[in-house]
Amino acid sequence: MPKSAKPRPATALDNPQLDLPLFADLADDGVSAPPAASVPPRQDPTPNGVKLRRLTLNGRTLEYALKRSSRRTIGFSIDSSGLAITAPRWVTLADIETAIAGKERWIFAKLAEWQTRAEQRALPRIEWRDGAQIPYLGKPVTIALASANAALAFDAQAAMLSLALPAHAEAQQIKDRVQGWLQTEARRVFGERLDFYAEKLGVAYKGHALSSAATRWGSCSSDGRIRLNWRLIHFPLSIVDYVVAHELAHLREMNHSPRFWQTVESIFPEFREARHTLKHHPPELLPSL
Repeated sequence: MPKSAKPRPATALDNPQLDLPLFADLADDGVSAPPAASVPPRQDPTPNGVKLRRLTLNGRTLEYALKRSSRRTIGFSIDSSGLAITAPRWVTLADIETAIAGKERWIFAKLAEWQTRAEQRALPRIEWRDGAQIPYLGKPVTIALASANAALAFDAQAAMLSLALPAHAEAQQIKDRVQGWLQTEARRVFGERLDFYAEKLGVAYKGHALSSAATRWGSCSSDGRIRLNWRLIHFPLSIVDYVVAHELAHLREMNHSPRFWQTVESIFPEFREARHTLKHHPPELLPSL
C-alpha cells in the first residue's frame, strides 16, 4: 500500500451472548456501503466518554452510542439498549458511518430481534408457593415448604427442594431462598467444571465469580478471571460445560478466530449444538425470578 493511502478500518461484530467479539473485516465481506446521511448528535449526558449519535440510512433513522478506545477495530454490539459502537481514536466519524452503512441489514435485523425478545419477555412469572417448579440443570425441581425448624434440603432423586419455611411463608421469602440456593449451586457446579476443563486444556485461571448480566453468559479477562452467568444453572450440564470451555479457551486465544474455535472443540467437541441452544435462549427469556 502506498504511504499516502489511508488504511480502511477493520470491524468487529460483538456477540451479545458472550463477552468477546466475533471478528469480521468489512474489507473482506463484499458489502458496498450505501450513502449515509449524518444527523447531529443528541445533546444527552455522555458518561464514560460515550456519545449518542443519529444516522439516517435509506430513510430510516438509527441511533447509536459511540465510544472511543485504544482497540484496533470498530466493534459493533446490540442489546436491549440498542446499538453501541466502540471505535479506535484514529478512525474518523465518516469511516465509522461507512462501516455502519455496510452492516445496515445486519444491524436492523438484530434490533428487530431484540424488539421481539422484549415482547416475549412478558412471560408468566413463577408463582412462589408450595409445589412450584423451577428449572435446575435442565430438569424441573419442585419446591416444598417444610417446617420452619427444618434445614434446607435437596433430594436429587425426587427432584425436590425442601425449604425451611412455614406453609404461610410469603412469596418473596420463598423466592429469596430458592434464588440463594440456585446461586450456591451455581458456584459449586461452575467451580467443578472450570477445574475439570482447565486441567483438560492445560491452563490456569485466577478465579471465578457469578454474573447477573442481562445479555452475556460469560466473560474472561486478560488476567485470567472468569465470570459466568448464574442462570446457566437452569440449563443441562452440557450447556454449562460449553460456556466454561468457551471462556477457558480465551486463556489461549483472546479472540474468536478459527484457532479459538479449534481450541474450544479440542476440549468440548459438541460445542456447536450448545452454542445454537444458547443463541436461541438469551438470559432474559428464562423463567422470571
